[in-house]
Amino acid sequence: METLFSPLTVGKLDLPNRLVMGPMTRSRVPDGGQVTVLTAEYYAQRASAGLIISEATGISDIGSGYLYSPGLHTAGQVDAWREVTDAVHAAGGRIFAQLVHCGRIGHPSLYADGALPIAPSPIASGEQLYTPEGMLDHPVPREMTAADIAVTVEDFAAAARNAIEAGFDGVEIHAANGFLLHQFLDDSTNRRTDAYGGSVANRIRLTEEVVAAVTAAIGPERTGIRVSPAVTINGMGETDSPELYTALARSLAAIPLAYVHVAEVMTREITRLIRAEWPGVLLLSPHATEASPATPESGAEALREGLADAVVLARAWLANPDLTVRAEAGGPYTEADPATYYGGDHRGYTDYPTLNG
Repeated sequence: METLFSPLTVGKLDLPNRLVMGPMTRSRVPDGGQVTVLTAEYYAQRASAGLIISEATGISDIGSGYLYSPGLHTAGQVDAWREVTDAVHAAGGRIFAQLVHCGRIGHPSLYADGALPIAPSPIASGEQLYTPEGMLDHPVPREMTAADIAVTVEDFAAAARNAIEAGFDGVEIHAANGFLLHQFLDDSTNRRTDAYGGSVANRIRLTEEVVAAVTAAIGPERTGIRVSPAVTINGMGETDSPELYTALARSLAAIPLAYVHVAEVMTREITRLIRAEWPGVLLLSPHATEASPATPESGAEALREGLADAVVLARAWLANPDLTVRAEAGGPYTEADPATYYGGDHRGYTDYPTLNG
């Protein structure tokens, strides 16, 4: 029986264990989207993870949705990330870059030209953006044209090439959590009447095109994808999640991707539907019910069931840089401090203790 500490091959990577560090926005990147020496220390501290998936990283200026978040679309950003990947590799780790276009989760104040954010349809999220001057409403986005869609597909491919140049072992396409690709998937945010809207087959089209472009650019063995069925954050509201993700998983099954990453939100039935259609490596952020938060123990149960091949945890890695050691010992685990999740300095970032001091 596979355990959290069994090796696993993902693409062409040999992982020493099945405890994956999930992507976590930490909002500690200065203006310009270039990560820092502190970022390198943070990720290198957690290099014992079977695989690290980076925080969400923008593929373009218009694809950015938050202050103090990183990018992979300028030479300076690539050079800065190289310091991080070098540090992780020197510590014996493996790291993928999570690539994101935030779509309507954006604001003109974030963009050099003051443009509106773009999305499949002109429907506001109903959410707000944090700024140093206070909270601002997300505006009604501009509906994307066919030309915008083509540019976005190429931006994903270009960012993937930049990630490999920066030393990442691969990339994760972010099609979850209410960002652009998810906005196209969701029938509540996609009201288009062209080839990218309406039917399930049309709504998954952009995600298929991004996957095709990224795999052509860097190879399927270096490409993963994250989905979050039925998640309601960022104003989402799918009405046909089982049909939608069954179709998407069936489409992805034709491509030898490194993995599919499912972020559960009390949606175990949909996870099982995806597992039935997806024959490759499945990474799972396990949250089957409200009473079962994502922990090493809940992840181990998913492995025993054969539902997942590896377990993705986030906050547990934030507060426990030596999570593999602690999980093997059965704990204890340090609790994360919510006050230091976003922004700030080294506190709550690189100063969490290890079990052995």
